[in-house]
Amino acid sequence: MAEPSKKEEANRVVDEGIDVGISRLTEEKIQSVINSVLDNETGARLKTYVETCIHCGLCSEACHYYLSHDKDPHYSPVGKVKQTIWEMIKKKGRVSPEFIRRAAIIAHTECNLCKRCAQYCPFGIDIAYLMSVVRRIIHRLGVTPLYIQDTAHSHSVTMNQMWVKGDEWPDTLQWQEEEAQAEIPDLRIPLEKEGADIMYSVIAPEPKFQAQLIYQAAYIMHVAGVDWTMPASVGWDNSDMAMFTGDNEIMGRIKRAHFETAARLKVKKIVMGECGHAFRSVYDMGNRWLGWSMPPFTIVHAIEFYHDLIKEGRIKIAKKYQPPITLHDPCNVVRGGGLHEKARYVAHALCENVIEMHPNREHNYCCCAGGGVINTGPPFKMTRIEGNRVKAEQLFGAKSKGAQVLVAPCHNCHSGLEDIVHHYEIGLDIKFFGDIIYEVMEKPE
Repeated sequence: MAEPSKKEEANRVVDEGIDVGISRLTEEKIQSVINSVLDNETGARLKTYVETCIHCGLCSEACHYYLSHDKDPHYSPVGKVKQTIWEMIKKKGRVSPEFIRRAAIIAHTECNLCKRCAQYCPFGIDIAYLMSVVRRIIHRLGVTPLYIQDTAHSHSVTMNQMWVKGDEWPDTLQWQEEEAQAEIPDLRIPLEKEGADIMYSVIAPEPKFQAQLIYQAAYIMHVAGVDWTMPASVGWDNSDMAMFTGDNEIMGRIKRAHFETAARLKVKKIVMGECGHAFRSVYDMGNRWLGWSMPPFTIVHAIEFYHDLIKEGRIKIAKKYQPPITLHDPCNVVRGGGLHEKARYVAHALCENVIEMHPNREHNYCCCAGGGVINTGPPFKMTRIEGNRVKAEQLFGAKSKGAQVLVAPCHNCHSGLEDIVHHYEIGLDIKFFGDIIYEVMEKPE
């Protein structure tokens, strides 16, 4: 494979987490850590994938980085594997610190773990898993990018990703309850209610930056007559960036706190807000690290929750949303969770005109923010924006058909798509399903 077409040295990104970590490495330590992970934390799955791949390159056309960089093979899924884990295996861990630096950047900022490529592989090889193994090695070597490592530290210290202190969480809920009582005087956000049907959980950016989403959720719950509660202490945040840094130990702590909180409150199921990675962490990742093949509770994403409320008539639509919308399919709830048709049921129930972007459903392009990539922070912002030109082209296609609003039922998707829409000057408003439900639902006098 030829040298990358981009001038890496001229465009070398400074990231203290990577650079300081690299300065502390020796080739002996690198070899020891790589072989420790390969020998003790992987098995038949890794061996099968590595030995099955025939280097056909069919995965390439699936990758938004590859398509957005004029089909540069370095950005193809198989190219990223060959530059990282395959080289580690081939050389039995004998690689240089500079190799590890490049591997950290590839695994953390040039792959969203979106799993679109697995659908194009004739053998179903899960390259997201291979990149996760690379991230695990990077974590064990102490070379994780600074911003996402800071988020993992927040999880470790506060059990949420935004350094929200203990008293700030219930204070925010009380504030939103009081705001909502201006519309419905008897509305409550029930805290620590034992035996409720559901525990509603959110990600930490909501109380930190988007408290109105909690307001809207409380309003929807009240009008629909839902028996619900929220915890007042740790376990309320369902997000998990440690899952994406390879820090499986902290990931396990976060998920255990979440499940144990639901068990303590004796709820029947957990309903999660509009977030994709958090959904993945609870139904597919954290539970497995803790030894459960399936989570100990029924896990319901907001899309399915809204679908059921609307279908059962517990939410009635006063007047459909008039601006034409297009629907983004988040990777972790559509490719990962199979909620594409329920998302469309909700979209058509709420909106007068739904314009499909193409491709869609499980073939939709990633937002390029998920998989922890947006959490690597400002040093790599343009990496993901330039790496998702193909998403901008997809959005332009929907806009050319009349779409004015982009509905993205996932927090990371929201943030990533906002950057795409702004940078490429697409001119779409971006909303959650909850925003539209609150606007169009029948409300009490």
